Amino acid sequence: MEDIAILGVGMHPWGKWGRNFVEYGTKAATDALADAEVDWRDVGFVSGALTVRCGYPGYVAGSTFANALGFTGAQVASSYAACASGATALNVARGQILSGACDVALVVGADTTPKGFLAPNEGKRPDDTDWLRFHLVGATNPVYFALAAQRRMALYGATQEDFAAVKVKNSRHGVHNANARYTKEYDLDDIANSPTVSHPLRLLEICATSDGGAALVVSSMEFARAHGVSDPVRVKGISLVTPSYPDTMLDLPYLATDSAAAVPPAELTFKESIGARVYAEAGMGPDDVDVAEVYDLSSALELDWYEQLGFCPKGDAEKLLRDGVTAIGGRLPVNPSGGLGAFGEAVPAQAIAQVCELTWQLRGQAGARQVDGARVGVTANQGLFGHGSSVLVAR
Repeated sequence: MEDIAILGVGMHPWGKWGRNFVEYGTKAATDALADAEVDWRDVGFVSGALTVRCGYPGYVAGSTFANALGFTGAQVASSYAACASGATALNVARGQILSGACDVALVVGADTTPKGFLAPNEGKRPDDTDWLRFHLVGATNPVYFALAAQRRMALYGATQEDFAAVKVKNSRHGVHNANARYTKEYDLDDIANSPTVSHPLRLLEICATSDGGAALVVSSMEFARAHGVSDPVRVKGISLVTPSYPDTMLDLPYLATDSAAAVPPAELTFKESIGARVYAEAGMGPDDVDVAEVYDLSSALELDWYEQLGFCPKGDAEKLLRDGVTAIGGRLPVNPSGGLGAFGEAVPAQAIAQVCELTWQLRGQAGARQVDGARVGVTANQGLFGHGSSVLVAR
């Protein structure tokens, strides 16, 4: 797969602003265009990542943002893959560029979230697994996060202090991020004194729901060179894999797993396959990675990603954390942005925001949270109903 160039990145700060999501996406897009020094009229394709919560415009995010910026006749598409929507929208834009359908594209996602847990839309839908898990057993998202944390404790001896240490590390990073919602540094006592949400996880270890937006301007390498950008950050791989049967790991939003009694499990678990695909496409491996942005819906889930992305063998994630490897200043910083713990979930924007952070890191523009010498970065994300999400960028 050929590379595409990231010419510009932009973001609307995360928070609980209570305004129309189009405002956040438009601000992020405008910043990305300015960063790229690309005129809006030169954009041939708009790839919108959408959410179904924001009313009618949310279902047609590509044209919504194109309209807000001023219709120019550009082609559009809208992608919905839950938390993987941003990576999906980027992949659609990459396909347009590599096919020759356009030279430069805008990828944008934004969200306005409700208070509390992300829940299914209203209505009675007994054939909807997402609706059923709330109404049959009350399994909100933090219940799943807690089940994964308990599994890690049982298999590998992880402790509540390990989970808290992830939050401490990421909060130390997030202090330096003006786009983050939470910029307070927490210590272990702060976390231990916060209320339990779903054992063993406490309130400060579970990400909030937030409003926010993020955008990328991407182009062919030829377009980049013609505009004087000889060494851009490049998208070298995108992974959007689905699970393989039988899937023996319980995952959102399902209530059961597949049986491996008659058919052996796949060689890789679903989340392991997300990273394996992006490495294969990029022609790189975990040893090449300098910095990572991963999906820390809970602080415990970050530890799982260390192993699923191949940064260490199974059961060694806690040691990686304790040795300072995944903190800024360590060999492989993870979530230098502060992660979702600092941002919260703005669902269509978060996979795009991860790429924004890695772009700043690889350009050397991350300020006090800069990872020295970063040349290769990888993201990990995941959408409901088996949407894998990973992007590998390099310079």
